[in-house]
Amino acid sequence: MPKKFFKKWIPHPDKVRKHPRLNRIFGTLLHDPNLLHLNRRSVSGAFFIGLFIAFIPIPLQMVLAAALAIYFRTNLPLSVGLVWISNPVTIPPLSWFCYKVGSMILDTRIQHVTFEISYEWITNELLLIWQPFLLGCFLVGLFASLAGGFGVSLIWRYNVSRQWHLRKMLRDKKILK
Repeated sequence: MPKKFFKKWIPHPDKVRKHPRLNRIFGTLLHDPNLLHLNRRSVSGAFFIGLFIAFIPIPLQMVLAAALAIYFRTNLPLSVGLVWISNPVTIPPLSWFCYKVGSMILDTRIQHVTFEISYEWITNELLLIWQPFLLGCFLVGLFASLAGGFGVSLIWRYNVSRQWHLRKMLRDKKILK
């Protein structure tokens, strides 16, 4: 079941290998068959990488997620796709939540800051809140990635054991007839 679910959303391996931008950056590293396999290890690792990078406030998150997926040999399309949890619509609430978490951990007063994506905001207001903001991003990203990676692994194991149990029941039923 999990493999069938993810297979619907993953592009064909040839399409990924022939993608011009990915080929320009990663070249022959994309030809590793493990990068496109759907198994418990590769999918849970992809969730870990993609969710962690989604909460790290840096540009080119997709490239970093792809590089980490290649290095750790996890599912490349899932790692890159999960980065889009932090998209232009979700960045402001995620940033505010991460800032609040970091402020609670550092026991600092929460300052009223309006998040904007501009150079002036980065040079003026980010300097005031960078420590709790980055700590919150790291901790929320770590928690989300651990929960996602272990959650997918547990769900995968449960579904596989359920399928084995169903097959055993069918086999036993045929034997008894």
